[in-house]
Amino acid sequence: MNRNTLQLFAVALLSALLSVFLYRQFEDPKKVYWNSNEDGEARYVTLVDKLFDTRSTQEFVSSAPTDFTTAAEIATPAVVNIRAPIEKPGAGWRSQGPTVSSGSGVILSPDGFIVTNHHVVENSLDIKVTLADKRVYKAEIVGTDPSTDIALLKIDERNLPFLVFGNSDSIRVGEWVLAVGYPFNLESTVTAGIVSAKGRSINILGGLTSIESFIQTDAAVNPGNSGGALVNSFGEVIGINTAIYAKSESYEGYSFAVPSNLTQKVIRDLREFGEVHRAFLGVNIEDLDSEMARDMGLPNADGIRVNRVNVNSAAADAGLQVGDVILRLNNSPVRRTPELQEFVGRFRPGERISVEYWRNGIRRNSSMVLKDQNNSTASIPRASGTELSGELGIELRDLSREEKNRTRLKGAVVSSIRKGSLVYDTNMAPGFVITSVNGNRAATMAEVVDLIRSAYNLVVLEGYYESEPDRYEYRFRKGAGR
Repeated sequence: MNRNTLQLFAVALLSALLSVFLYRQFEDPKKVYWNSNEDGEARYVTLVDKLFDTRSTQEFVSSAPTDFTTAAEIATPAVVNIRAPIEKPGAGWRSQGPTVSSGSGVILSPDGFIVTNHHVVENSLDIKVTLADKRVYKAEIVGTDPSTDIALLKIDERNLPFLVFGNSDSIRVGEWVLAVGYPFNLESTVTAGIVSAKGRSINILGGLTSIESFIQTDAAVNPGNSGGALVNSFGEVIGINTAIYAKSESYEGYSFAVPSNLTQKVIRDLREFGEVHRAFLGVNIEDLDSEMARDMGLPNADGIRVNRVNVNSAAADAGLQVGDVILRLNNSPVRRTPELQEFVGRFRPGERISVEYWRNGIRRNSSMVLKDQNNSTASIPRASGTELSGELGIELRDLSREEKNRTRLKGAVVSSIRKGSLVYDTNMAPGFVITSVNGNRAATMAEVVDLIRSAYNLVVLEGYYESEPDRYEYRFRKGAGR
């Protein structure tokens, strides 16, 4: 390479560097890039200059875009207005006459199951549900749960628009959400805000067994919004709007919703039994502070201290003692009392969970079978072979001893499939042995039923046919039936 060529190369390189430098000086300091992760979750990355420093950039990641048109279009048709006249008591024999409780509700299935708040329909005389398209129906109460302020209603209709539940555990503080409902008896209204906090207790429900682990948002919620949907940017229900915290009766910046994961368990119990079968650890607890954590040798104040262990309780059976600090349940961290109450509230008596706790400077692990308030595990009914027949069109049975020995499989056998049902549309055939649900192995029919019932929406059944060596997989979405 001669001298002239080297000079030309050097000039070209300097020119390129100078161009990049000038572009950096005059470009718009904010850029928005769209991408998707493996789960299809939309994200955006915004590059902004640090305050008072135009030379450096900082990256921010949000879980969703700020365009809510799709979520609003999904949610609005499935959120209803509820009017429930109640008799307002007066002094002595006098009555102040009927008054009308007004709220909102969320359609959860095409055949008319609707979730709302207990306080919306409490002591109601006649419940009217008005859909977004103005159709009006009379609703019946399937069951209510004052301890979570959740109620389940039913109207007689088919092919209704409905919403599916999202995973409330996965939402993050700062994430955008929508509140959908009927404030002040207005027509369907959508407001937007962010998740301000999780696991919030505001001592509004009362009662020793109440569970307050609200999602706090700054989405505008007013009287009439109670029982409506709090949805993420994908139109999934991640909470049921329940309360506002204000000096007046109107919104002042704080609203609270029951998390969807807790709501699902409550309405599942109400639908099956008409009441909630609640599990308890059998302990009195308190939150840690930094001084207590330091004295115990804990790295931080995340955890719940056990102050009392009830005799014959689930905690006593698991070996917990006064002074232990509960850190995790089923490998999920529980940092504050509301988080623990919500987590345990998702289970029924008779179900088993693992617990990680701190004692004398050592992390320990145990498992426990949860019990009810009377320290009994008998309140959870045994699964039957026909338990999923009405909902999914499938009947199951346990494998016989001979089948287990012959196939070396554990799980449940599909004994029959109803034509035209959800499972029928997957092309599954009777005789299929279900060995796992959504990646979770199941050894018995009861475990298969529990896993299917606890699935949020998508259900993936894996297993084998006795005469074939290949593993098969069948997928369907709950609530998508006819």
